[in-house]
Amino acid sequence: MVYNENLKRNIPEGWNDGIFADIANITMGQSPDGSSYNETGKGEIFYQGSTDFGIRFPSVRMYTTSPTRYAKQGDILMSVRAPVGAVNIANSDCCIGRGLSAINSMIGSITYVYYVVHYLKVRFDNLNTAGTTFGSITKDELFNLPVVVPSNDVIERFEVICKPIFNKQMEIGFEIESLDKQRNELLPLLMNGQASLNYDLAYQTSFFFLNSIVRSIACSCMDFISLVRFISSRNNAFTLLSAV
Repeated sequence: MVYNENLKRNIPEGWNDGIFADIANITMGQSPDGSSYNETGKGEIFYQGSTDFGIRFPSVRMYTTSPTRYAKQGDILMSVRAPVGAVNIANSDCCIGRGLSAINSMIGSITYVYYVVHYLKVRFDNLNTAGTTFGSITKDELFNLPVVVPSNDVIERFEVICKPIFNKQMEIGFEIESLDKQRNELLPLLMNGQASLNYDLAYQTSFFFLNSIVRSIACSCMDFISLVRFISSRNNAFTLLSAV
């Protein structure tokens, strides 16, 4: 380890200090004309800020017919307004507003850049805890944030080990998103009597997979599994539903 004057800490020998713009392509968001906003699916998906963020992917609430700044599927979305540093991943091409930045890798490792962004969020959180509140971060401030830059061989080895894990997390994230959508569609049908239980599908493998995943997804009143258990206690089986 050697002491680095710019970073004010020890770093591995052969590593360098740099700025965030040395390792990442950064696009700052810009909000389209307000008259172009709609909730009917016209135009491009639009994310204004971290209020659209989920656990890993943002939720689609708004569209715009006059997109200005874009993020590509797989780009890291980072909030540049309070709470600065909140992170999601774009699950499709989209337009980003002034509350967000879109980030991808310049060094061939999106996984390394992703965890650098998480490290920066921890720094912002620590500063907030210490009383230095970040209401926003400017383009110049974001571009010039000091970071440590490993040697190329370390980045390559990191990518080999971590990229499969990162990809699996993405895959599971998409599955959870899909199941979450199904749950939200199925609950109203069960509750208003538009759907009933189908005994023939009771023990299908797909149902138990759905059971295990959705069990972990919170619902404000009653989650899907609790509701199925409640109904199945009167039908003597765990079953999926079929339309009436």
